[in-house]
Amino acid sequence: MSGYPVPDQSGRLAVVTGANSGIGLETARRLAAAGAELILAVRNTGKGDTAAADIRATVPTARLRVEELDLSRLASVADFARRLTTAGRPLDLLVNNAGVMAVPTRHTTADGFELQFGTNHLGHFALTGHLLPLLAAGDHPRVVTLSSGTHHFGRIDFDDLQSERRYRAQRAYAQSKLATLLFADELQRRSDRHGWGLLSNSAHPGAARTNLQSAGPSLGRGRTETPFSIRLTMRIPGFWQDVDQGALPTLYAATSPDATGGEYYGPDNVFGLTGHPAVARKSRRARDTAVGERLWRESERLTGVSYPRSPLPLAAR
Repeated sequence: MSGYPVPDQSGRLAVVTGANSGIGLETARRLAAAGAELILAVRNTGKGDTAAADIRATVPTARLRVEELDLSRLASVADFARRLTTAGRPLDLLVNNAGVMAVPTRHTTADGFELQFGTNHLGHFALTGHLLPLLAAGDHPRVVTLSSGTHHFGRIDFDDLQSERRYRAQRAYAQSKLATLLFADELQRRSDRHGWGLLSNSAHPGAARTNLQSAGPSLGRGRTETPFSIRLTMRIPGFWQDVDQGALPTLYAATSPDATGGEYYGPDNVFGLTGHPAVARKSRRARDTAVGERLWRESERLTGVSYPRSPLPLAAR
């Protein structure tokens, strides 16, 4: 557990999506080691239980539980949020980490959205909206949303958000990760405007070795397959970093007293592939507030989740 020293998180309740593997698992582990109570929000609860046991093996004092959450189904997102809302405990940290990458052929979610856009962006948009009252009641609440350096190649195509006319795996992934970055920034602006009291920022892990590089590209192929381009770069010394290092920008965004709302964090070495947490560069499209506002309105329409236009009632705090 080297690298960025996570400040004491005792008394804080955190939800980490996709916490059964990769960046999500390491983020949850480090938060638990710092004293936070964790909800591992995962699509496969069997894998979630395995991840929980893994965390407890290295952090015997860990306080955590596994909850089912399938971000590709809006009904599952609503059910997850309903369970937490019924419990009524304020939420201090939400890490929107889960994602799918570079699916070779076009797949759709249960609600008919292109899988990468629907899972990476719309699922987290809906989740954050449902959990907003619990977050507003939290202690200095934060929302950290994972993006990717790939967002630099993305463009929000409002005429074909679901890639129905033309599907290319990397193009769809880049659009989804640009969307998550636009969402994080717009969430901060709306929190400031409406008095939600949130700190919303974003992060990317750089080139971190996780199952993300093989899970998405293997979908629908019946076998696990890592794309040739990734296998090729795996042979370049210093190009990739281990998952514990890749989790550092997320942990910094989630816990550092110096992290700010609307900022984007990633590794500090050349091209943002490896290194320690630092402010990362956003693309010009990621800084387009008009696109961010339009995407927000469209996301509300598509998900049916409307965020409040005025401060949350005191009862929700």
